[in-house]
Amino acid sequence: MLIHQRTIKQPVSISGIGLHTGVTTTMTLRPAPIDYGIRFRRVDLPGQPEIPALVDHVVEVARGTTLKIGDAKVHTVEHVLAAMVGMQIDNIVIELDNIEPPICDGSAKPFVDALLKAEFEVQDAPKDCLIISETVRFTNEKDGVEIVALPTDDYRVTVLIDYQNPALGSQHTGLFDLEKEFVQEFASARTFCFLHEVEALHAQGLIKGGNIDNAIVIADQDLTDANLKRISKKLGLNQALVIGMNGTMNNKELRFKNEPARHKLLDLMGDLALIGAPIRAQILAARPGHASNVEFAKKIRKLYQQQRLVKKYQFEKKEGVIFDSNALLKILPHRYPFIMVDKIIEFKLDERIVGVKNVSSNDWFFQGHFPGRPIMPGVLICEAMAQTGGVLLLNGLENPEGKLAMFTSINNCKFRKPVVPGDQLLLEVTVQSRRSKIALMKARAFVNSELVAEADFSAAIVDRTETNGNQH
Repeated sequence: MLIHQRTIKQPVSISGIGLHTGVTTTMTLRPAPIDYGIRFRRVDLPGQPEIPALVDHVVEVARGTTLKIGDAKVHTVEHVLAAMVGMQIDNIVIELDNIEPPICDGSAKPFVDALLKAEFEVQDAPKDCLIISETVRFTNEKDGVEIVALPTDDYRVTVLIDYQNPALGSQHTGLFDLEKEFVQEFASARTFCFLHEVEALHAQGLIKGGNIDNAIVIADQDLTDANLKRISKKLGLNQALVIGMNGTMNNKELRFKNEPARHKLLDLMGDLALIGAPIRAQILAARPGHASNVEFAKKIRKLYQQQRLVKKYQFEKKEGVIFDSNALLKILPHRYPFIMVDKIIEFKLDERIVGVKNVSSNDWFFQGHFPGRPIMPGVLICEAMAQTGGVLLLNGLENPEGKLAMFTSINNCKFRKPVVPGDQLLLEVTVQSRRSKIALMKARAFVNSELVAEADFSAAIVDRTETNGNQH
């Protein structure tokens, strides 16, 4: 895989109809600068709004992946994005003058051909890759879906499909060398559906631009000529439908024996582009679909955001430490003598964090609490838990330096056992719920695995220029 970021040298355009909306769209691919990412730009809307190709902006996954910000929306982005991943494009503007990219022949090859025509430009910056260091798993038992990312130093994808339909059966495929295999073996794999789905999809307002030239229709039921004519008329097709001897409508010749599986791999590549960074991983997927792909992409993107934040604040790698005291000074607004957490040893973005406070006889509060029998004040244990929670909340933001976690309430606070010099407080905080700028958290403090204090906190995330209330 490439080391440096990549864009294209010159603009290139493609026109055609959208698969689901049926609208005619001209799509123009344009070069973009370093660290710009992949963005869709709706040039037909006022202000030409852009939608970054990120899973945060996914709003629909019905037979395709749809992105939206405000009034700007783009349907069926997965084939275009698969081409970007396959050709290792990091920075590009995808201009559209309508709501859906052209479906072309139902594959990613027309977009690959356009990229090749535009030629590539290597940029003077390294790729910001996400390296999977431990297994990440997504499971949907109801639909029999399982997707796993395993550590490796390359990009590999394996897909198994099984629709429990005798017209298709089980198929599998795998991509093991992106540069050698993608263009020849996967880019031209076309989208598909079953004959029994066609009328239902049309009734849902989908496949308005679909026909047998831009999709493979698998003949999984016997219909009379009259029924086939009725379906053809309803879809507005200019040609008659017949059930082919090879199992596809109108004897559509497959480009690969396992073309449906290859297209599912293509879809998966496109959906995982929404992570927002190239990944180094072995992806294994059983029965994937857009909904499961997007949920998996959300998990991986959160891991990517976490890795970026750790790199941003923790310059020196230390075994067993996520953020050391120097990193915490960059994250938290507190300063001596009110820093109540020494390091972070576990961190799961916007979910869970574990901090450590080493309690020393040198701590200033022991001078008066209490002479002759030093005990850490319960309110400062709460402060230590709150500061740890503040790290968790602020690191879930794009610009934590400009924000404060202001705690608005403490509930169900209990102190189980005194904390004295020589103890090491283990501070565990989990997010119970989070809506916009408000979060509810549960915090617990341990000494030698014994619970010494616990409390429920609520906090508001505000700009640092706002100073009313208690700041943590």
